[in-house]
Amino acid sequence: QVQLVESGGGLVQPGGSLRLSCVASGSIFNAMGWYRQAPGKERELVATITSGGTTNYVTSVKGRFTISRDNAKNTVYLQMNSLKPEDTAVYYCYARSYYAGINYWAKGTLVTVSS
Repeated sequence: QVQLVESGGGLVQPGGSLRLSCVASGSIFNAMGWYRQAPGKERELVATITSGGTTNYVTSVKGRFTISRDNAKNTVYLQMNSLKPEDTAVYYCYARSYYAGINYWAKGTLVTVSS
């Protein structure tokens, strides 16, 4: 059974930092990453990383967010620096199963950037 468990969301002031973590279990995963959904908006891809370490970011977070992963632990991280109020959203971790060829999702963690 595939499970994804996130941690690290919370309230932070503008300019601050947070680190999200997501532990996946139950399969071998190739791509892993993060989406987010702000109130009243569609879910958008934030960052992805392949098992080989190739990364991709949405333009709005380039230079501020860093995605990384520990393949031995099936864990993906999102280091978020210089946070802005517009980064406020529920962040969803996903992992694409190598065997099933589908994405599995975590429940989401709320990140609120506010003074």
